Parts: sequence; structure tokens; C-alpha cells
Amino acid sequence: MTGRLIYVMGPSGAGKDSLLEFARKRLMGEPILFAHRYITRPSGNGEAHVALSVEEFAARSVLGLFALEWSSHSLRYGIGIELDAWLARGCTVVVNGSRQHLQHVLARYPHTEVVHVDAAPHILEARLGARARESAEQVAARLARRAPFSLPDGVRCTTIDNSGALDEAGHELIAFLKAEADVQ
Repeated sequence: MTGRLIYVMGPSGAGKDSLLEFARKRLMGEPILFAHRYITRPSGNGEAHVALSVEEFAARSVLGLFALEWSSHSLRYGIGIELDAWLARGCTVVVNGSRQHLQHVLARYPHTEVVHVDAAPHILEARLGARARESAEQVAARLARRAPFSLPDGVRCTTIDNSGALDEAGHELIAFLKAEADVQ
């Protein structure tokens, strides 16, 4: 039995973390799992992740303990190899990913379903400033990366606008995940 990989991506400040946390809390007991992200950033900044030092991350990478890994904004990100076990057991697995890494994900998991979370530019700017993770220059760099991207041919993509109330976008994501889970 093969599971389903749902790859959630979008620009910084689109509210992916909040949206995923909203869905995760409401889908407990469903056959839908939310993969842990390993990041070389200290915890405690409002983002659910496993904090690793650069050295710890590198050691795990050398050992092949990441199913997916990428670098962005001077940080390293990884998704553990438990992803493969969960998919092999027929689970729907949700990954918080990067638009720039999508091609690599599709090469390894060609049936990946993509969810693109977006928000209006002024919302992105306000959210990035409010979370106070980065300097003004780093925020400007993140906003500059919001440039449109093109999906590879044949890739299924669902777009969720998270400019408004979290409840709206959250229920839209939940409906998508449950509908997909029911197909299995």
C-alpha cells in the first residue's frame, strides 16, 4: 500500500506554519501525519520544528537520515526518513516544504500533490515584520523571493489564499486533506 505525499509550500509569511498547526490539531485520529521538520534554527520562535545545530544536521545528513533536505536563507531544512515508512504504510503525509526544492521532491516522489499557500503582498510583509525572526534586510530578501514560480507540467497543485481569517484557509486545507485521505 502506498500513501500520499502532500507538499505544502508558499512564500515566507503566507502562514504555512499556522495553517498546518490548525489542521494538525483538528485531524488527530485521522490517517494523516504531519512530518517533523529539522532546522538549523533555535526553537521557540513560533515555528514547530526540531532544532539542530549545523553540526548535528550535517551528521544526520551524512548518515542518510533525511528523506528530503534543502538550504534556504542560510538555514538547513530536513524531513526525516520516517517519511518513507509512513508512506509505505499507506498514510497521507503532509510536509512543510520549499518552492525552490519542489523539483527534487518530485524526482524522488513523482506522485507528490502540491498545496501552494499564498497571501496578499501587504499581508506577507506585515507577518514577516511581526514574527521578528529576521532583520529588515532579511525580511526584504524573503519578500523579493515571492516572485511567481512555474510548476512543472502535470503537477497537481491546489492554491489556498491565507490572506484572511485562519479558520477559512484552515478548513479549506482540512477539506483537501480529508478528501484525499478518503480516496485511499
